[in-house]
Amino acid sequence: MFGAIAGDVIGSYFEGFPTKRTDFTMFQPGTRFTDDTVLTVAVADCMLNGLDYAKTFREYAHKYPQAGYGGMFRRWANSESLEPYNSFGNGSAMRVSPVAFAIDNYDCMMKEAKRSAAVTHNHPEGIKGAQAIASAIYWARTGQGKNYIKEQTQARFEYDLSPTLDQIRPDYDFDATCPGTVPQAIIAFLESDDYEDCIRKAISLGGDSDTIACMAGSIAEAYYRFIPEYIVAKVRTCLDPDLLRIIDQFNTRFILNPELEKCLTGPYSPGSPAPAFPGPLICPVSCGIM
Repeated sequence: MFGAIAGDVIGSYFEGFPTKRTDFTMFQPGTRFTDDTVLTVAVADCMLNGLDYAKTFREYAHKYPQAGYGGMFRRWANSESLEPYNSFGNGSAMRVSPVAFAIDNYDCMMKEAKRSAAVTHNHPEGIKGAQAIASAIYWARTGQGKNYIKEQTQARFEYDLSPTLDQIRPDYDFDATCPGTVPQAIIAFLESDDYEDCIRKAISLGGDSDTIACMAGSIAEAYYRFIPEYIVAKVRTCLDPDLLRIIDQFNTRFILNPELEKCLTGPYSPGSPAPAFPGPLICPVSCGIM
């Protein structure tokens, strides 16, 4: 899930200062983690420790109140009710990546992606967006190619992935919905050459840059199995010890073995063979499938 977090951190500056270029400086003054990172780590915490999604999201929102939450989520987090609010915003999709990395059975993973979304984003489009990003990560980490990911996403989720970034970019503006960002994030991944190129292309669309880069980056991490060392090192300096503790615990349990750990620090060239993500030995949730 570090690919999602790095995308969020790098994209944070450009949400306020959007660019339509790819040759920007990756880390700008004021680069920081946002709600995308906070809630991604919250999902990871739930997967590690069997916690309740709604209660955990609220606890994290109160612990990190200045992370830039959307208005509907902020009101929900500060209310006394834990009922969902029928959102189809991209908050459900930006936080889902730990589910796709932690669960080794596709049907079980889809159910859990829905559960993680529906505690707030129970609108069908909010659930669909989370499941689409989770599916792309799952297919990428289990060795499927880009053509398969594109075809299956279009068939299962009815997203149109035919426009190119060059076609989308000129008129694309800020959009915080799943229908308005999830396809664009997937297209950015599909057109990319490596992890860094994916982040640059996602941000170059403008708009909700941190969230598009977060979603695209989560797929790119799973597919390329390589994040440049300078990105990993810099992003880690932007995170506090409590966030890093959950990230490291999650990676140790669900993603990393001694060989894969090297993928986060640079020995593999983009496109070279890397070990497959092992996945969990057992399903960490009670979905009735595993």
